[in-house]
Amino acid sequence: MKTVLLVVDMQVVFTSMTHECLPNILKLDAHFKAHSLPRFFTQHGHTKEELTPPLRNQLVKRWGPAGSIAKGSHDWELMPDIAKAAKDCPIIGKNTYDAFINTNLTDLLKEHAVERIVVCGVMTDCCVDTTARSAFNRGFETWLVKDASGTATKKQHESGLVGFGYAFGDLLKTTEALEKLGHEATD
Repeated sequence: MKTVLLVVDMQVVFTSMTHECLPNILKLDAHFKAHSLPRFFTQHGHTKEELTPPLRNQLVKRWGPAGSIAKGSHDWELMPDIAKAAKDCPIIGKNTYDAFINTNLTDLLKEHAVERIVVCGVMTDCCVDTTARSAFNRGFETWLVKDASGTATKKQHESGLVGFGYAFGDLLKTTEALEKLGHEATD
């Protein structure tokens, strides 16, 4: 089954949330790269127009311009290890929690004949969960890698995982995902 790794929003602004998940994301990335499997990365940000009243973007309305990520800012940049991993990979710019809305993600997945999406990154309970649910709703088998995702608090992280795992797809640890992917490579 053609599988893609989708790394969500591993940006400087979220560094404090990634200490535990970053090493696992890099393990997943190394596996996908070694097996010539597609790897896509998302990058959340808002244009100057979106950050200027009247506010039309719902995230900017929710968090305010000061609490939103401005495109081109230092906070908007991908974390150094992720920027290195994402070199030569598609980077999908997005301006809402769902990486499918207002982006070319669906087209990229179709171009690569993807059937399964392995989702990881930040924030578990916002962009990761929303994007993973959206993938499921679009007909993709979806795995959310729980120790390769992070958020502000343990409670938020677990909350995002419970909702997704109940109805949308598999919740796996990095080792479990790599094991399942490894078995497929030898079948």
